[in-house]
Amino acid sequence: MSFWTAVVVLFAIACFTWLRTQKYKALGKRGHDHTAREHELEREVEAMRKRVAVLERIATDEQRGKDLAHEIESLRD
Repeated sequence: MSFWTAVVVLFAIACFTWLRTQKYKALGKRGHDHTAREHELEREVEAMRKRVAVLERIATDEQRGKDLAHEIESLRD
């Protein structure tokens, strides 16, 4: 390998490393926004879990289900 070939190879490695570093820096800056979005989604999931728990309680409570069906039928009349 000649001297100039080695210089070109080292230059290519340095450019590749620099580009990779810039990519990781860019991802790191956006990571803070991503964590805020994750917190927002976690709050939404928790709210949905509470809603599902209420719906499950309504669906599995036989007496409440019968009362609810009776109320719906009375509203139709």
